[in-house]
Amino acid sequence: MITLSKFRKLHHAVTLLGMSGVGKTMLSTALRRSADWFHYSADYRIGTRYLVEEILDNVKFKIMQMRDPFVANLLRSDSIYINHNISVDNLEPVSTFLGMYGAPYAGGLAKSTFLERQDLYRRAEIESMKDAASFMSKSWQIYRCKDFVNDASGSLCEIVDPDDPLDPVIQALTADSLILYIEPNPVYEKELKKRARTHPKPLFYNPAFITPALTDKPDDGVGIDPLNFARPLFPELLEFRKPRYRKIANNYGFTIHADELFQPDEHGNTLPNAALFLDKVHATVMEQASQSETAAANLQRYVAACEGRATLRDGY
Repeated sequence: MITLSKFRKLHHAVTLLGMSGVGKTMLSTALRRSADWFHYSADYRIGTRYLVEEILDNVKFKIMQMRDPFVANLLRSDSIYINHNISVDNLEPVSTFLGMYGAPYAGGLAKSTFLERQDLYRRAEIESMKDAASFMSKSWQIYRCKDFVNDASGSLCEIVDPDDPLDPVIQALTADSLILYIEPNPVYEKELKKRARTHPKPLFYNPAFITPALTDKPDDGVGIDPLNFARPLFPELLEFRKPRYRKIANNYGFTIHADELFQPDEHGNTLPNAALFLDKVHATVMEQASQSETAAANLQRYVAACEGRATLRDGY
């Protein structure tokens, strides 16, 4: 066990686990702005390292499909070049590349292209999570950021085997960070589902989940509206992922409730600053560690990792 004052002083590294839209990126941004935490974004790493060529090729393909000879000749002669503007606050190029299944004339992807991009994203997400440890070191060596937040994708639970402690992603994350599952309550879940219905967006789906939904659909996507196809999937996806999130948290981390984490303060602010966030995390891990030997071991391992980081950094 560890006191609050000692917990605050640790060189923290927290991996945020939870459904898309639950608030991971907003929280990570708040930590970055309030106390200079290093904000490591899985999708940013994917878009700038592992899928950068595919994203840019897709943009060039779309431009050439416009059949504008002026622009086409400029591209062919290397007179202009295309680049993305991905940032942790703008991940649209990653999302548009991932795309949605459906009719091409409605912006959708044929089944084979959709599934190919799903697999490319899966591989990229695995590598991005394995890279997190090296960025913890860089964040200190280059920027002197003591604390680190891993803004993981909502599909993190889909790329690991929650029952295998030797899973490479599980090993990489538990060796250096505290896995914190942000669990929505029913009211929060209802809001997530409402948002997904009104503003569906491209997502990564576990093959076991998406394959049945595609089985009787046309290979070319013709006649399928991408948004209408995606809308009913999110509530089902939420239910599909919940037991996976919980198993990861129970085996390797901790669970904090979204309504508790984002509880409004006296000024009505729902995003906690870094100090309040650490206070809430400390209360959560202490309570769960007192009730579970597994959670106690997870806490002990995390504190040791933080202290090890601090010792290594004394030399810089």
